[in-house]
Amino acid sequence: MADNGELGIRINKYISSSGYCSRREADVLIESGVVTIDEVVAVNGSRVQDGQVVKVKGEVVIPKEQNEHLYIALHKPLGITCTTDRRDPDNIIDFLNISERVFTIGRLDKNSSGLILLTDDGDIVNKLLRAENNHEKEYKVTVDKPIDSSFKSKMENGLPILDRITLPCEVRITGNRSFTIILHQGLNRQIRRMCEYLGYKVVKLKRVRFLNVELGDLKAGEYRMLTRHEINGLLR
Repeated sequence: MADNGELGIRINKYISSSGYCSRREADVLIESGVVTIDEVVAVNGSRVQDGQVVKVKGEVVIPKEQNEHLYIALHKPLGITCTTDRRDPDNIIDFLNISERVFTIGRLDKNSSGLILLTDDGDIVNKLLRAENNHEKEYKVTVDKPIDSSFKSKMENGLPILDRITLPCEVRITGNRSFTIILHQGLNRQIRRMCEYLGYKVVKLKRVRFLNVELGDLKAGEYRMLTRHEINGLLR
């Protein structure tokens, strides 16, 4: 985004372009201290950079001219379920606390943490899920006992779970009981089942990348809007 040749867009213009209120009314809200940019209180003259989250009185606002659809990267904490069913007390929609109707792109089980993408663009959800075996997902994993010398090759070459052989994947051993893994498919509880087949129990699992979108330094429970570059990568 750009405004008058400078980096970012002025906060009052950002708010007014969302339809929340006029630019003059936005100035009043900013002066009253109820506007934040990435949880930091904004001041008049503050500028919003691509991917930052703006809230007014705790409510996320998105300029209509910036994004026709919402694309959100959330660091899902443990205990939150990737369901839009609000009868589940731990559902991800109530956790996010936004008014827009959004869907998760894929899933992370309740006992896993890390990057989960959400959007109100149903078309891209369907396209990405149909192409499940064509995109990369990267995880950091810790297991309950020391990893033996054959673990890496066995994981990478495929294991029999759920009545099929898993697709080839990439594994990098990072410690006595830890490794990173890049998957090209998304079977139910796949990493946990693969480890269990080899006699290991997963004690910690965190997704750190989905295609071109990385978790980065987002803390558990925090989220941000995807940048235009990230959105374009998903749409491709």
